[in-house]
Amino acid sequence: MAAGVHGLCFSPNLDGQNPGTQITEARIHARLQVLAPHTRWQPTFLRLGGDALIPRIARQLGCKTLVGAWLGTDAAINQREIDAVIAIARASHADIVALGNGLLLREDRDEATLLAAVAPVQQAVPGVPVGTVEACDLVELDPRITAACGVLRCNCDPFWQGCPLEHAIACMHSMVQRVEAVVAGKPVLASETGWPDQRSAFFGALLPTRGAMRQFVDTQAWAQQHNIPVAYFPAFDEGGMVAPRVTWAPAGACGTGTARPNSPAGPDLPPQCHQSLT
Repeated sequence: MAAGVHGLCFSPNLDGQNPGTQITEARIHARLQVLAPHTRWQPTFLRLGGDALIPRIARQLGCKTLVGAWLGTDAAINQREIDAVIAIARASHADIVALGNGLLLREDRDEATLLAAVAPVQQAVPGVPVGTVEACDLVELDPRITAACGVLRCNCDPFWQGCPLEHAIACMHSMVQRVEAVVAGKPVLASETGWPDQRSAFFGALLPTRGAMRQFVDTQAWAQQHNIPVAYFPAFDEGGMVAPRVTWAPAGACGTGTARPNSPAGPDLPPQCHQSLT
């Protein structure tokens, strides 16, 4: 950490607090002060609460910001999130704007809804790159998304692909390379990669002693070697990540899967994972 990392995904919530909880400016400032000396970027997604204060405070502490509008099933809430992101960008507190985080993976809204939101925001904040945050596989397979977005932030999460820790970096490298191959030179940011230390194993993805720290160190070395901007997740422990969440059914090779929201993964594991489980 002495040299710092590119980005740390930040949420000010403590255990028992849900996204959207009203958080005081003092707490946000105190938590960001811990991170600011060690990172250049603070990616965060709004939830119409105290989170909206994060970009301004992060910029005051010298960090760049990727500010996202969390989009879901409620169209009215989505519009308020989008309006809030536009206001933050117009106040010069957002270096990148992202619309949605796993929106298509969760199947909360369809591709047409996401694409319809991108162009108006690009027009509202000219000069600020506007994109989305989505699972690598969905970005890779959808040329309309890659064409519409000025920057692609792709979630590279080998644990939720069921990939063993020893293959996690190769899995991430494959995901990023495949996305880079279809985005015609647009910036690609690897995001929400990490490794939990509290929950059950997920197919080939186990929780060895100090596995979370090993994945963090290996990810930073990989990112520096290949000059890949990475936003590591999360900056602080988040109890909600221990609970069940959207899962992936690994198939074919690490980093290639079929999204199946809120359901167990399918039986097919990548070849690398079979040998690790036997």
